[in-house]
Amino acid sequence: MCGRYAASASPEDLVEEFEVEQVVLREDLGPDYNVAPTASVPAILSRPVREEPDRGPVRRLTSLRWGLIPSWAKERSIGAKMINARMETVADKPAYRRAFASRRCLLPADGYYEWYPTSELGRGGKPVKQPFFIRPRDGSRLAMAGLYEIWRDPAVESDDDPDAFVWSSTVLTTSAEDSLGHIHDRMPLIVEPERWDSWLGTTNTERDELLGLLVPAAPGRLDSYPVSIDVNSVRNNGPHLLEPLAIEPVQPTLPESP
Repeated sequence: MCGRYAASASPEDLVEEFEVEQVVLREDLGPDYNVAPTASVPAILSRPVREEPDRGPVRRLTSLRWGLIPSWAKERSIGAKMINARMETVADKPAYRRAFASRRCLLPADGYYEWYPTSELGRGGKPVKQPFFIRPRDGSRLAMAGLYEIWRDPAVESDDDPDAFVWSSTVLTTSAEDSLGHIHDRMPLIVEPERWDSWLGTTNTERDELLGLLVPAAPGRLDSYPVSIDVNSVRNNGPHLLEPLAIEPVQPTLPESP
C-alpha cells in the first residue's frame, strides 16, 4: 500500500522533466512532504487541447484529488478508500477498469512512506510502528503509475460551477521487491521514462500490452531509511520529515565481572 508520499517539485521543474506542453492547475500546488488521501496532487496526463481540436492530445500537468472516485459513485467520500489499485486486478475491477483502459497518468513523487511494526508495544498492546521513507537511491524522482477519473457531483446544479466535476486519482501498486518487502509487502509501480508515452497514450487500450508496461522497480534501485514519527500526523509538513532518523543499535547486556 502507498498511503502517504512526498511531492515537493515545483510546476516549473515538472514541466521541464516531463516535457509538459500544457499546464492546467486547478489550484496553486506548493511542495507537500506529507501527501495524504484526498489531498490535491500534481499529475501528468495526456489530453486534447479544447481550444485546438485538431492538435490532438498533449502532455498536461494538472492537479488531481488523491483517492479515485468512480464515475458511478453517489458521493465523493468513497475516494478516500481508493487511493491504491492493485496491478493484479486493476484491469478487471469495475471501479478501475474504464480508467485503466483510457485514463492513465503519472504521479510525480520524491518518495513514499511505509510503516514497519517494531517489537515495542504501545497503547492497547499493539506494536509501535516506525515510519520509513523510500526513494530512488540516485536521488531522482519517481513517476508512479496512476489512473484518473472525472466524477460529476450530483449535488452541484450547474456544469459551469467549478465544483461540478471532480478529477481524482489512484496509485497502482504491486508486490514489493525483496529489499523492501520486510517493511511492507506492497509498493507503487514505477513507469520508466522510455515508457511514459505508451502509458499516457489515449489510443492504446490493449489490456495485456498496458500491463506489460508496468514492472516493479529493479532490486536495489530504491533506498529506505527511518524518519521521524512526526509524519504520522497529516498536520505536520516540511522537508524535515524526510531527514534520516538516527537509531542507536541495541547493545548487548554484558555480564558483570566477578
